[in-house]
Amino acid sequence: MAVRERVPWVLHVDLDQFIAAVEVARRPELRGKPVIVGGTGDPAERAVVATASYEAREFGIRSGMPLRTAAKRCPEAIFLATDPPAYQEVSDQVMATLREFPVVVEVLGWDEAFLGVTSDDPEALAADIRREVAEETGLSCSVGVGDNKLRAKLATGFAKPAGVFRLVQDNWWDVMAERPTDALWGIGTKTTKKLAEAGYHTVLELAGADVADLAARFGPKLGPWYRILAGGIGDAEVTATPYVARSRSRETTFQQNLTDPEAMAAEVVALAKRVSQDVAEEGRPAARVAVKVRFAPFQTHTHSVTLPARTSDPAEIEKAALAVLGMFDLGRPVRLLGVRAEFLSPAERSVSP
Repeated sequence: MAVRERVPWVLHVDLDQFIAAVEVARRPELRGKPVIVGGTGDPAERAVVATASYEAREFGIRSGMPLRTAAKRCPEAIFLATDPPAYQEVSDQVMATLREFPVVVEVLGWDEAFLGVTSDDPEALAADIRREVAEETGLSCSVGVGDNKLRAKLATGFAKPAGVFRLVQDNWWDVMAERPTDALWGIGTKTTKKLAEAGYHTVLELAGADVADLAARFGPKLGPWYRILAGGIGDAEVTATPYVARSRSRETTFQQNLTDPEAMAAEVVALAKRVSQDVAEEGRPAARVAVKVRFAPFQTHTHSVTLPARTSDPAEIEKAALAVLGMFDLGRPVRLLGVRAEFLSPAERSVSP
């Protein structure tokens, strides 16, 4: 009988429809019904969908969609207000459950984590994890099994809902070759369109792209990186460092569009003050400041600046936010404004003076 070798794996655990699942766990009578969470829970107000149950997703409802649009698509949906403290509490319980296993846990957010594992049967371990999370929290999760973080993350998409899927070098091309480039983690809609315009429609085509051509079109670092992604190559190191927020942000959706630039500036100042308080509580200085503007009916744009020096000074953050607001053409009605303070990443901190 052959002895299976214990080898390193990366598992990606992703809680299924997390926010909606937490709400359903608190209100069992909602099970099996279309549940939409967002804003204050009033679809007549301006807000977007934070998450939707699978039953609601069958109507084409997705995160980021205006609540009013969601209500039109699914009039019988049950709308609930978001409750971040409750989601954080459940998330902490899930992560504590994962740490009971002989694994390294790298938290990515409320609803997902990478696990560093050495095992001769990662699928069996994944099944044990799914069962334990369900028993301890009542929540369902999907698990992707990979030989690096990229493949594990993508594998989870194939595992959903409530399953386990392996994506490694041996089956990478069978699974990914003919998929569009936006199937890759890190390539969004806009980049996919640009890649298609350059003649790269599938993962296989991108993997065979000329590096010089990609560099010329997308930059010397980003272009070649797209080809690396297409080959399924990625980091395999899982670290147990605590999850650290990359930014702190505040935003406001206006029930009536703003048309006065002075009123917009006043709102940005108010948001910047709140963000400054968050930065002070975080105990880390901000390195960049960004402003998000959503124009009516629903076009969202973001600009940012790098601060001359990292700071927690509210006056400097407000000054930067107003400077960024000045980058926008404010001649159109505005329905949302947001201010975000970004911190240096661990990699940036390691090289920063």
